[in-house]
Amino acid sequence: MDRIYLKARAKVNLSLEILDKREDNYHNLKSVFQKISLYDEIYIYKTKNKDFELITNIKELDNKDNIIYKAYIKLKERFENISGIKVVLNKRIPMQAGLAGGSTDCATFIIGMNRLFDLKISKEEITNLGKSLGADVVPCMYNRAIIAEGIGEIITKINTNFKYYILVIKPELSCNTKEMYNKLDSVERKLEKNNIDSIVKALKNDNIELLANNLYNSFEEVVDAKSIKDELINNRALGALLSGSGSCIFGIFRNKEDAKFAYKNLKDKYKTYICTSYNSSKEDIL
Repeated sequence: MDRIYLKARAKVNLSLEILDKREDNYHNLKSVFQKISLYDEIYIYKTKNKDFELITNIKELDNKDNIIYKAYIKLKERFENISGIKVVLNKRIPMQAGLAGGSTDCATFIIGMNRLFDLKISKEEITNLGKSLGADVVPCMYNRAIIAEGIGEIITKINTNFKYYILVIKPELSCNTKEMYNKLDSVERKLEKNNIDSIVKALKNDNIELLANNLYNSFEEVVDAKSIKDELINNRALGALLSGSGSCIFGIFRNKEDAKFAYKNLKDKYKTYICTSYNSSKEDIL
């Protein structure tokens, strides 16, 4: 095999509790990650030279600060049989949006390299590698709903095949993750909602109302998502929430028809994506 094609799927956070700040400046968290049908495309080709080449439709990502390049360097230091590669990244997930676009690209790249070069990376190695590159990288290695704890490296799979419709809105505002954490650290925090058990129950029992009624995100204390959430609710969403540290806001719908109704009414005002939840046990990585 001299090339591989993979889909790097976006995520939304159905619940995100930001807990205490650690000595390494990361924050402990507890979150339900849900992969969705929106994805970036990644092609990895073996090349005859020893160089790394990235071709992407987003010009500002074509540099050595790219998280994919950082993952390549770490892998190459560890595995001698890795040669030069060319990566073609077709970016569709909006950036600085709370959808883990960069993290899922990185996670998917590591998975692709493991397969392409038959690296046989252990679960411990791949977890440590992902954790060293970013807090969302390890959770993004799972193409399904999971609970993520610690700084994202402690994973509990959720046994669900629940498919439901989601409308994601990307406002003009973009949110830098580091800045959002700094803002959250600067305010007096409210008590966490502690709704993870209800969300897991909803996912396991295909209960869309229970799911919609328990959405929660700590970052809504410092990111104003109310107006777009209200618009989603007024357009048949059962519930709406900021994803990650923002700026995307998503709504959850009872059925495809209601999601299409909202899409039709909001697509001319905002950059809008109609999606479904995505759960594939066949694609489990770890």
